Amino acid sequence: MAAAPAGKRHFFFTGQPGVGKTTAVLKIVQALARSHNIDAIARGFYTEECRVGGERIGFDVVTLAGARGPLARAGGAGAARGAPTVGKYAVDVRSFEALALPQLAPSAGVQLYVVDEVGKMELFSRAFYPAVQALLDAAPLVLGTVPVARQGRAIPQVESIKQRPDVQVIALTKENRDRETQAVLAELQRRLQSGGGSSGGGGGGG
Repeated sequence: MAAAPAGKRHFFFTGQPGVGKTTAVLKIVQALARSHNIDAIARGFYTEECRVGGERIGFDVVTLAGARGPLARAGGAGAARGAPTVGKYAVDVRSFEALALPQLAPSAGVQLYVVDEVGKMELFSRAFYPAVQALLDAAPLVLGTVPVARQGRAIPQVESIKQRPDVQVIALTKENRDRETQAVLAELQRRLQSGGGSSGGGGGGG
């Protein structure tokens, strides 16, 4: 990533599944924590595989503060209760909303918000995308991830985020991910040291 163009204050990684989008986000947060009181200036969530005996049984949503709950689980029980599904996984919308939505509320003193990810599972929450839109309009800086279109099927909400004039999208590959992660880290460090981005306004393309 070259230096972010003027007006770009939110940074979203994209790329194929398994390329390391969440890993890149966590590396950046961990690096920032070495020079900032990360608990004071950052808020947000990330998603993580849940494994038992080496087998992936689903995904968890985890806040930067360490609270954790189920996002989705394999098996038919959730689907039988009417939960939405993605492949073999039933999505626990209530658990996701309880953990993730409070993290998206703009708060005084918070300069960086982490949103990993804006994807098909998360978007089963009807409240999630409006909360992301409001956050992008109001927050100084957002670091997030979005999936690539699969089999030619783009997610309209994801495309809307990518087209915002204040969003910089960084496509990760195995070849460039370390370089791009360091570039975004350097850009965020520069902005945090200068007091973050210009808060409020400036959104669009929603």
